[in-house]
Amino acid sequence: MSRNVFIALSILFTILSCKNPEARRPIQNNSGSFMSNSIERNKSIFEKEKLQIIQLLNSNKEQPYHSSESGFWYYYNIKDTTQTKTPEFGDHVTFSYNVNRLNGTAVLSKKEIGIQNCSIDKTNQELISGIRDGLKLMKQGETITFLFPSFKAFGYYGIDNKLETNIPVQCTVTLNKINQTHENY
Repeated sequence: MSRNVFIALSILFTILSCKNPEARRPIQNNSGSFMSNSIERNKSIFEKEKLQIIQLLNSNKEQPYHSSESGFWYYYNIKDTTQTKTPEFGDHVTFSYNVNRLNGTAVLSKKEIGIQNCSIDKTNQELISGIRDGLKLMKQGETITFLFPSFKAFGYYGIDNKLETNIPVQCTVTLNKINQTHENY
């Protein structure tokens, strides 16, 4: 009889031990509030910077500022009305620029930065997105001053020992040369 009890208990334990595996549950449950808070914080930063830029625009009425679709403002220091070509995808451009705070204090000079070369929309060069977008608006020989909110400039990173995080800047860019490539024919 002990043999029958042993067999019955073995079958019972075998049946009870064969259950489906359970999924492990996370220790912490995130509600997504970090992303919501980050979005609100970035909107607040942009509104503050936009207010600073608008104050600068209002204090400098003699310059006819333009607003770009990319979220920055600019005016022409030197405008060439005889040229018609702006850089297109793949074109190689040569340019120089400087970086100033909105009050005009120099952060990086043209001499420090030097002459820059890049291909439009195909570069891994560490250019701020504002300059990449601004070059597409320029013609050869033009000089434009751009006012960039921090998200189009150096944003969260800033520049070590020169520019803090989330600071809007103005950059004066001179487009020296456009070399058209066969990619955009």
